[in-house]
Amino acid sequence: MTNKISLRDSIQIILILCFCFSCGQSERTSDSNPVLGEVTTQTGIPMIALAGGTFQMGIEAGVPDEVPVHEVTVGPFLMDKYEVTQERYESLMMSNPSHFKGLQNPVEQVRWSEAADYCNARSVQEGLRPCYDEATFECNFDAGGYRLPTEAEWEFAARAGGWSYFDFGEDPRPLARFGYFSENSNNRTHPVGSLRVNRWGFYDLFGNVAEWCNDRYGKDYYSCSPKENPRGPEEENTRVLRGGSWSSAWESCRGTARSYDDPGITDACFAKDTYGFRCVRSLSEAEQNRFQCASQVNRE
Repeated sequence: MTNKISLRDSIQIILILCFCFSCGQSERTSDSNPVLGEVTTQTGIPMIALAGGTFQMGIEAGVPDEVPVHEVTVGPFLMDKYEVTQERYESLMMSNPSHFKGLQNPVEQVRWSEAADYCNARSVQEGLRPCYDEATFECNFDAGGYRLPTEAEWEFAARAGGWSYFDFGEDPRPLARFGYFSENSNNRTHPVGSLRVNRWGFYDLFGNVAEWCNDRYGKDYYSCSPKENPRGPEEENTRVLRGGSWSSAWESCRGTARSYDDPGITDACFAKDTYGFRCVRSLSEAEQNRFQCASQVNRE
């Protein structure tokens, strides 16, 4: 069952109060920019390389599962610039489960387990060691292949150094420039990259399709989350979705908003046409150094 935000009116009141009180403080960003650059994979998929960093995860003016706000550090990683498209998915998996057909639309009606399978197939295609065990679907973060982002990685990329609901601030009115949600989607998905890019170079993190994360969902996980590379609780069954979709109200598209559903490891579960994903890959120290050297050369 998907977690739905039921405090819309309360959030709107808090938003107005915070906006008036802060006088623009919500636009603050962190001092350092972790973007190392953009890379195109062997199979032609653009990804953004991030050096990782420390940020405040969650937000006090949210809902109960978004608190307490806590300091989190994520390691360096690559993340898809776009949501996985139907063209990319079909070329590798030989099927297209999507309801809203379109080669450049995000693939949807994908279960968490199917997204994990895609990550493994993409790893094999590029000669990388797959992260997911085919029997248990447990993730080996040291494998070096593609996987789904952790909640912390996803939020780190989505908020892009900001301190607010979105990387562009607290006011939701500009959201229609960055993502397709209930007010501008015409009740369907749209080609990836059609709207504005976020501060660190990612498209469609807000809306279009809600994105599967690797983590199991825990309502109270933030109260016991480790600081370094949190990966979610170990015992829960449902998996996290982030970013909201074409059918979501703006509150569910916030960079801190969390939802969840059954991962669909058994065939009894059917994915919704609001669910999609993008891939990440952890960067080794050697890879990070190469990116940093290249970035330094470009600056000079």
